[in-house]
Amino acid sequence: MTNLNQNNQLPLLELDLLKTVVAIAETGNFSSAAEKLFRTPSAVSMQVKRIEDMLGRPVFNRDSRSVTPTVEGEVLLEHGRRLLALNNQIVSRFVTPDVAGRVCLGATDDISERMLPGLLQRFARSHCCVTVDVVVNSNDALRSQVKSGVLDLALVTYNPNQKIMHDLEPVFLERLAWAGLRNGVAHEQRPLPISVWEEGCSWRECGLESLKVAQIDHRVAFMSSHISGQRAAILADLAGAPIPASCCVNDIVELTEQDGLPALSSYGVGMLLQKKPSEPALAAADHIRASLGEKSAA
Repeated sequence: MTNLNQNNQLPLLELDLLKTVVAIAETGNFSSAAEKLFRTPSAVSMQVKRIEDMLGRPVFNRDSRSVTPTVEGEVLLEHGRRLLALNNQIVSRFVTPDVAGRVCLGATDDISERMLPGLLQRFARSHCCVTVDVVVNSNDALRSQVKSGVLDLALVTYNPNQKIMHDLEPVFLERLAWAGLRNGVAHEQRPLPISVWEEGCSWRECGLESLKVAQIDHRVAFMSSHISGQRAAILADLAGAPIPASCCVNDIVELTEQDGLPALSSYGVGMLLQKKPSEPALAAADHIRASLGEKSAA
């Protein structure tokens, strides 16, 4: 049990310590948390030691690969995030924000699932008085909604090997890979069963072009506009699919030339912005550029 102080009072948790704990949990290690907080790894370690000494129990499990919260750490994270959010709400009532308002953001399914959670979380911290509404739709629908003014901006996928439309701003590149089930056999079949979406999808275009060049006979065995559907096809060993290399995790593995499949090029994420965007929309656009630019992995 934690000892009380000399006045028989419980110690006060400092918000700075809670911020460090949250950063470690979100990044998965001390070094990345240190970069995020603009501190040294040793300073982050010292802060964790302080809070563990204060609570009298460990809040993280540490091994050579990762750092994960203990059971007590999960409780601390839950309440710590609430305290940090409450602090932001209180301060925002007294400090006039530079930007306030509402942003309507559009994104494709895969972007909304893989990129938006982190993007929106960080944006909410830096722009507490900007409300973001999200619409998930296809590339063509999002382009139309930005053009008509329904959306302030949108994130869509594109093929960097083709001519980029003038209204599209490239913000992210990542390598595509053929993916299959670990120890699966679907990729050995001919015609090769593949999972793709409809024409216009940059992943589809890249995948089909690679099979054409390699002269691999194939058939579309599974169609889905959602990356969750692509995962389902792969995990059922019904098909292989061209997906971002970062999605090849756990039982979904990258298939290479050793597996009989060609290498793939990159796909891009681009931003569409209204011609006369509002201040909140410009702030969101700047945040997207900065966040995705750091993570681009072509």
